Amino acid sequence: MGFVSEFKEFISKGNVLDLAVGVIIGGAFGKIVTSLTDDILMPILGLLTGGHDFTNWFLSLDNRHFETLEEAKKANAATINYGLFLNAIITFLLMAFAIFWLVKLANRFKKPQEVVPVEPVTTKDQLLLTEIRDALRSRP
Repeated sequence: MGFVSEFKEFISKGNVLDLAVGVIIGGAFGKIVTSLTDDILMPILGLLTGGHDFTNWFLSLDNRHFETLEEAKKANAATINYGLFLNAIITFLLMAFAIFWLVKLANRFKKPQEVVPVEPVTTKDQLLLTEIRDALRSRP
């Protein structure tokens, strides 16, 4: 099988297409959750913490003082950006929570699959053993 035909077979499988759709929708969903976090929740959290913006919570490693993270970046200062890390954690938790509810809602609308009981198949060995057992029982 040639490379092109092998690739064509691989790409035409349903799982690959489902995965591609999932990645694209996940990227768009991630942007929505990031906007929710950055544009709505973080300003509220900043207000609750006394007007602090988490994005400007950082530690300059060279002991110089900067008012904003942007100033520190312009000065090429080495910083530990724990505010941005906190934003990333909150974004992750919100995304995980939103996906949890999305899956829970989707499962509610999914039709339950009917379980059809399958009769056990009797093998030749089992049939032979049954005949031997029955023959032994019928002996006087």
